[in-house]
Amino acid sequence: VQLQASGGGLVQAGGSLRLSCAASGRTFSGYNMGWFRQAPGKEREFVAAISWSDGSTYYADSVKGRFTISGDNARSTVYLQMNSLKPEDTAVYYCAANTFISTNQRAYDYWGQGTLVTVSS
Repeated sequence: VQLQASGGGLVQAGGSLRLSCAASGRTFSGYNMGWFRQAPGKEREFVAAISWSDGSTYYADSVKGRFTISGDNARSTVYLQMNSLKPEDTAVYYCAANTFISTNQRAYDYWGQGTLVTVSS
């Protein structure tokens, strides 16, 4: 599975962005998708995940109520809609795929290249 993340950019605090992660190489079915982020000088952290089998979603407390993860199986694409962005959301965002749902980055087998989100105050 190859993952291509896109949609990052510069946005003012309070604004919105939508990240996309397109998968290729094999069928998307059966994989679960996650979004992680890494801020400068910090470790990579879990943001959100979605289960393809039942559509269950999981969020980090820091983004709950502001971010929404969704997927389009027909397009093999997962999205991260980010609203009410804060300067502390500034990070490189990575998408990842795994055969089981997890908030632990070590559990993911496939990773995209990352897309930078910068939120100005």
